[in-house]
Amino acid sequence: MAPLPLLLLLALGLAAAAKSPYQQVLQHSRLRGRQHGPNVCAVQKLIGTNRKYFTNCKQWYQRKICGKSTVISYECCPGYEKVPGEKGCPAALPLSNIYETLGVVGSATTQLYSDRSNLRPEIEGPGSFTIFAPSNEAWASLSAETLDSLVSNVNIELLNALRYHMVNKRVLTDDLKHGITLNSMYQDLPIQIHHYPNGIVTVNCARLLKADHHATNGVVHVIDKVIATTTNSIQQIIETEESLETLRAAVAASDLNSLLESEGQYTLLAPTNEAFEKIPQETLNRILGDPEALRDLLNHHILKSAMCAEAIIAGLTMETLEGTTLDVGCSGEELTLNGKPIIANKDVLATNGVVHFVNELLIPDSAKTLFELAQESEVSKSTDLFRQAGLSSHLTGRERVTLLAPVNDVFKDGLPVVDSNMKNLLLNHIVRDQLSSKHLYHGQKLQTLGDKELRVFVYRNNLCIENACIAAHDKRGRFGTLFSMDKMLTPPSGSVMDVLKADHRFSTLVAAIQSAGLTENLNRPGTFTVFAPTNEAFRAMPQGELNKLMGNAKELANILKFHVADEILVSGAVSALVRLKSMQGDKLEVSMKNNIIHVNKEPVAESDIMATNGVIYAVNSVLQPQASRPQERGDEPADPALEIFKQASALSKVSQRNPRLAPVYSRLLARMKN
Repeated sequence: MAPLPLLLLLALGLAAAAKSPYQQVLQHSRLRGRQHGPNVCAVQKLIGTNRKYFTNCKQWYQRKICGKSTVISYECCPGYEKVPGEKGCPAALPLSNIYETLGVVGSATTQLYSDRSNLRPEIEGPGSFTIFAPSNEAWASLSAETLDSLVSNVNIELLNALRYHMVNKRVLTDDLKHGITLNSMYQDLPIQIHHYPNGIVTVNCARLLKADHHATNGVVHVIDKVIATTTNSIQQIIETEESLETLRAAVAASDLNSLLESEGQYTLLAPTNEAFEKIPQETLNRILGDPEALRDLLNHHILKSAMCAEAIIAGLTMETLEGTTLDVGCSGEELTLNGKPIIANKDVLATNGVVHFVNELLIPDSAKTLFELAQESEVSKSTDLFRQAGLSSHLTGRERVTLLAPVNDVFKDGLPVVDSNMKNLLLNHIVRDQLSSKHLYHGQKLQTLGDKELRVFVYRNNLCIENACIAAHDKRGRFGTLFSMDKMLTPPSGSVMDVLKADHRFSTLVAAIQSAGLTENLNRPGTFTVFAPTNEAFRAMPQGELNKLMGNAKELANILKFHVADEILVSGAVSALVRLKSMQGDKLEVSMKNNIIHVNKEPVAESDIMATNGVIYAVNSVLQPQASRPQERGDEPADPALEIFKQASALSKVSQRNPRLAPVYSRLLARMKN
């Protein structure tokens, strides 16, 4: 019998986990309101409006809806009422028929129109119905013309409108699953239900305000709008709207008609004619004339699920059919896309989703040229360099390339002068083929338009190409990919020995390498990191020590090998301590301090001098391997008393002056002498 409580707990846990998002939010509101008595819910009200929301945990702490401040009020939870003289809302609402319930839950106007349209006998009589009852404010917000057309023909139009708000069965919020349709009691026309993760439930994009009010013959849900029948698909809306004429032609050209006519639940962010007109004609013609770019453009305006405006109470990220994401949010009454209030008309309902009209075109990266990608990112100054060098055609054409563009911070002191050398260098920032950083691997070789070969280095904390590391995520355009780099590349031009010989700072080192017989090693193909002592480093050595070192080829080779590791480490890979095994055998410790590379705690004078078989760091000191450093004798066992004596010499004078400690001090001193 012992396992029974455990099984019961598991069953209760599963039941709790199965609660709908609406019920979870309602439960949170109950928890926040329980201090005010039983069945009290905390409600967030937008300041200056009548809009109220049950509160989830995030909203409770932020105290905001759509970026606007809210106040907390405490009300009876749905289905309960106050009792004079008692705390909270201890009494359940009296159970009555739907007609009577409408007057109790804040939908007296619906009750009135039910009476006028002769619907009252049906919703007072036997049966099992669900009515999505517009609130009093919802009816009041209708235009005078619309309301007049309904009320003037109560026996037909108003009755039909009310019956469209009804379902011929009892449906509670737990039954209102996301994306389902319910057949209304008006010609079985569908009603679309969306139940969002944030607890918002919509009926034809009208928000449920007060849900699950039980009646003897059904259930009442109060909603914030009067809903209308929907018979057009998204495609049919495009075909009938004059403001979507350009979109209509684009959809036809991209063969998306069938998708937008098909069953499903999509959100179309429909760019208006005005949105297309804002785009430079050259850009628009290029996209309209490129079927793949056009399809990507349109798919970027289609969300994979139906998103009603009422469901957006904070920012969220939504995936498009194109595979990218859009930041959908709100600011007060306005919906925003990527932070901009560009939605002109929202919640145009279709049989297969919802349409929001937007007055700006959302061009995805996949439909842009490299030049457009770079101009809109943190590498815009690089595009000026390429333009000055006459290389713009590589960034705007159909050539499959990858641009290695230094970020703007690299040029904080101004752009370099563009001459023939700079043009060649820039050509080596354009790699043949359209790459993705996700597919780069360590040791990979990349060919540039300048006919140089660049190496890829993959480290724990960075992905680098030669001396420059990728500073931001790729931007993949129509034909090219943009890599934002943290510095200008310096392609290698010769072996380690070639580079050292060409730099007058290393003339002493070159002579030492030749004397030690290491020239061939540093000329061969390899992956070396060389911490190269400058002439200044050798001059800093005592002359006698330098002469002794230079006269002993074996010792010289040993010291020089300590300056070389057999793997390439560029500075961009150094954030924490990195240990390299030198060719001599001891470890080299490379670290970053105050944005300066240090090796064995010695600062590096210059980093990332690239060679075809490695990388060179200039250092102004000659590094000493462990075996060459002065060390204390370690061949005698340690005497604790003696060690204390050695490390506490400051106490020796005190010991001599103290009559009790003087004999101990004398004995220890004698032992040291022996």
